Amino acid sequence: MVTAICIIFILGYAAIALEHPVKINKAATALVTAALCWSLYALLSGNGHAAAERLTTHLGDISGILFFLMGAMTIVELIDAHDGFYIITSRIKTTNKKKLVWLIAFVTFFLSAVLDNLTTTIVLVSLLRKIIADKEDRMLFTALVVIAANAGGAWSPIGDVTTTMLWIGGQITAGSIIIQTFLPSLASMLIPAVLISRKMKGEVKRPADADQPGVNFNNNAFERNLVFGVGICSLLFVPVFKTLTHLPPYMGILFGLGVMWIITELIHSGRDEEEKGLFSVNHALRKIDTPSILFFLGILLSIGALQATGVLNSLAVAMNEKIGNITVITLSIGLLSAIVDNVPLVAAVQGMYSLDQYPTGHFFWEFLAYCSGTGGSVLIIGSAAGVAAMGLEKIEFFWYIKKISWLAIAGYFAGAAVFMLQHYLAT
Repeated sequence: MVTAICIIFILGYAAIALEHPVKINKAATALVTAALCWSLYALLSGNGHAAAERLTTHLGDISGILFFLMGAMTIVELIDAHDGFYIITSRIKTTNKKKLVWLIAFVTFFLSAVLDNLTTTIVLVSLLRKIIADKEDRMLFTALVVIAANAGGAWSPIGDVTTTMLWIGGQITAGSIIIQTFLPSLASMLIPAVLISRKMKGEVKRPADADQPGVNFNNNAFERNLVFGVGICSLLFVPVFKTLTHLPPYMGILFGLGVMWIITELIHSGRDEEEKGLFSVNHALRKIDTPSILFFLGILLSIGALQATGVLNSLAVAMNEKIGNITVITLSIGLLSAIVDNVPLVAAVQGMYSLDQYPTGHFFWEFLAYCSGTGGSVLIIGSAAGVAAMGLEKIEFFWYIKKISWLAIAGYFAGAAVFMLQHYLAT
């Protein structure tokens, strides 16, 4: 039974990794893999009722992550629908390349912590198209956005899916992850930014239509500012809500979404249904990345099947025996996330190591949050932010390896060194 489930999981994982060559959406593959793994477990374990109970338990844990992501994505889509991000992008006026490197790096780093690395990358790449005409320059800036977005997401409980998973899973707390990983994440962004800025000389050439807003630009400044402010506050309120009530984070994000829903209904109450529809929550819900939600569901359920069979516990024991050093293990997991999607990697690690072994806030979990969040920057396909940038700017895989990968590696190990130094000075 265990062998059969492992084979199905490996084949499914290979199909997910080769999504573009095989031309099958990874969400579809993940869902089929999950269904087959649990079906085999139920049929071959000899106790279908016990398997169903375990599945229900895993689904209860997973649903918290999915509802959180759906709420956060919808809030971001509402802000975007009201052109709220124009408040940020309209303030970037400089054309000096070196100044622009630092401006883009820091805006991306902090915005990613509040939103998430994927959304921030999409927003910033759209911005770069408006302010940089040269393709080669724009690709370098886009690569910087990927590194900075992944670094910014690593130190925030809502900035990266994997960090959110660890937070919801009880492995880290919002306060500790910010305190322990902020400086390492900053270092992993600063080193590549310094090296990229040294290559930049002169001024960027702006496109002819750089100062023109989009076709659907929302001219109502009050609406833009109100929705942007409420949306950002809703996202920032989630850690506070969890601390005060001790309820799961998805309750905080759903509360914030409900408040935004009421506000947007009120400010658009005087418009006709067709015009109001573009700014409604219903429209935002249709625009969120539903395939990604289903991918997370499928891959997390597949990991749950491996956990139910005891495979992950055995793997943890084997890694401890063969490698032994938890720091080396975590660094390896981070680099592996550049090749393999970090969501299933972190999900697997959560199943491999228990809170009894490494309690909440342990060095291992916080270092894992840093490594899994920033390690994906080493390859363009190693993170959701990288894949989005690759699609938007048509960045070639080997161009990124040649020009950027070594910068990301330098930043990754610099941040890891800062993390370990910080940890050993505190103990």
